[in-house]
Amino acid sequence: MKVGSRGSSLAIVQTKSIINELSKLTDEKVDMDIIKTTGDKIQDSQLYNIDAKGIFTRELDKAVLQGDVDFAVHSLKDLPTELEGDLEIVAVPKRESPNEVLVSKYGWDELQPGATVGTSSIRREAFCNYHEKDFNIKTIRGNIDTRIKKVLSGDYDATIMAEAGLKRLGMTEYTKQRFSIGYFTPAAGQGAITVVARHDSDKREILEKLNHTPSFQEVTAEKKVLQELGVGCQWPLGVSATIKENKLKLYAVLLTKEGKVLSRVNVEGSADEASKLGLKAAKLMLEDYV
Repeated sequence: MKVGSRGSSLAIVQTKSIINELSKLTDEKVDMDIIKTTGDKIQDSQLYNIDAKGIFTRELDKAVLQGDVDFAVHSLKDLPTELEGDLEIVAVPKRESPNEVLVSKYGWDELQPGATVGTSSIRREAFCNYHEKDFNIKTIRGNIDTRIKKVLSGDYDATIMAEAGLKRLGMTEYTKQRFSIGYFTPAAGQGAITVVARHDSDKREILEKLNHTPSFQEVTAEKKVLQELGVGCQWPLGVSATIKENKLKLYAVLLTKEGKVLSRVNVEGSADEASKLGLKAAKLMLEDYV
């Protein structure tokens, strides 16, 4: 069996975690193919200023479609809302924390107006503006360890990252502050990884055993909001679903780049209706700003 992965340290750790789980389910050897994506090659632009659809996944998915690899492992938030051709999400393993964290020598309230904060996310930039921070937002790209080094060296005063990545890489000591979901709402699918394969793959049955149903339902609701709004990473959308005792609660907020709230919604219902709840949230949001 062969799996496709990006070459970043985080991507490799995530792919190895899938290989490790598969080793508990099958005796079949799993080899990893490193595939460089368009997003890995672009290091000098904000993601929302380029055609970002699938830039971290396109080449991997092409390898799956062509049969060069049996499946690919992605950070779920990198996936476009609609997959190409015969590709399907066949599993979402148990999700890591979706929260955002601050990486800095300074606390959030210690960062002064004009402080240089690195991010390539319009959502993170918008939340900084929403909280009236008046930071100097500057593009920052590269692997997690690269971005951390840029902060520690003083090139940037701070950056904002997904907590999940730091946890998976064992780098949580660089977390200065953890933000609540309501204060700094994450991207759809943040903290989750996913296994993508062809729908007719002969490996599908074994890959499906990696799925964690509550995590799959959470990201299904979140991605449905994204899909229905059609905003991708060009709009500052934060969305978070949580499940407890088969009850799904979904919170979503859409901002302007300047930090003005266009819509904020809360919906809840049965976790078994995750997609319908995502659709309901999106329709409520559309009523607010269309």
